Amino acid sequence: MTNRAQQNSKFMAGTHKKHFWGKDYEYQSFLPSPVNHPYEWQDKRIPVLLEEAIRLVGELNAYSILVPDVDFFIQMHVRNEAVKSSRIEGTRTGMDEAVLPEEEISPEKRDDWTEVQNYIKAMNTSIARLNELPISMRLLQEAHRILLSGVRGEHKQPGEVRTGQNWIGGTSIQTAAFIPPHPEDMPEALKDLEFFWHNKGLNMPHLIKMAVSHYQFETIHPFNDGNGRIGRMLIGLHLIELGILRKPTLYLTDFFERNKGAYYDALTFVRERNDLDQWVVFFLSAVIETAKKGKDTFEKIIDLRARYEKQIMELGRRSKLAHKLLLQSFSMPAFKVSNASKYLNTSNTATNTLVGEMERIGILKEITGFSRNRIFVLHEYLDLFKR
Repeated sequence: MTNRAQQNSKFMAGTHKKHFWGKDYEYQSFLPSPVNHPYEWQDKRIPVLLEEAIRLVGELNAYSILVPDVDFFIQMHVRNEAVKSSRIEGTRTGMDEAVLPEEEISPEKRDDWTEVQNYIKAMNTSIARLNELPISMRLLQEAHRILLSGVRGEHKQPGEVRTGQNWIGGTSIQTAAFIPPHPEDMPEALKDLEFFWHNKGLNMPHLIKMAVSHYQFETIHPFNDGNGRIGRMLIGLHLIELGILRKPTLYLTDFFERNKGAYYDALTFVRERNDLDQWVVFFLSAVIETAKKGKDTFEKIIDLRARYEKQIMELGRRSKLAHKLLLQSFSMPAFKVSNASKYLNTSNTATNTLVGEMERIGILKEITGFSRNRIFVLHEYLDLFKR
């Protein structure tokens, strides 16, 4: 028996069920098979990729432990993930805009900007909630409520599991590319998924479990809107809850976005070909490339910080305040003098002089060109997250 035939005999993705849309149109929803059971892969690439992925994620995790003041940098990782995860769904806010205050965003772009900010808030809130609530549909519903608050999805049952049939692709259910489970089938599917999340008896490698979890969540598609963003957020939350990462520094969205066609194909091939192995290969490949990129970003941050701190020493008696402002800028790399004054507890005049000195030595860059209400950016640092 070939490897592929073996895979097909061991894993069945699910079944199609007939339903009626209105009185006349008959359609078939896809009900995924339960996942709360052992999974035996056949593809010989998986053990090799798994070993490499575990090694690289471990090295990335070391940076979040050893880098001083790492929490200042973490928020940029979260913000970068929010930008890219929202972009997959069609928003056009970039990192340059995501770091700006709302009043600096043009009215026609504020919905997109708000969606990104909601993602940041949902991610940060969910990470904090892991201290008291495990990954569960309750946690994801809380994140979903924040994600869709006050934006274009606010009429799509924020925080609630859908009660109607949805679909993916196409302008109607008749032209849909994929139709997830009918609402009547979702309670059991979600119950099985939650049991899977917390079943420690499966003896399944964490990264494999995360791959299966992401596939199953996206296939169930439990919300009317925001399933992609919540599903990608779930990966980051699993990394934290399972103890794989101490800090949220690994996000696969960048890889998924750059390989969007392959990402959707890999999910589709599970359902259509009963081929879970190829999805696991894709997922582990995403982990490997993203971990490498994450390590590279941390190394560049460390080098850039060392150079900045050396330059700051040129400022003499202002160097202590400059260093404090630099650290804050690693978390919020775009600011006005008034914001910096509040943070430093100094007068606008003194802060303006300090910021001017940091601009002179090339650390900060003014981006408005105005004489008042100017915005300064830690531009080289920001550029590291725009690659």
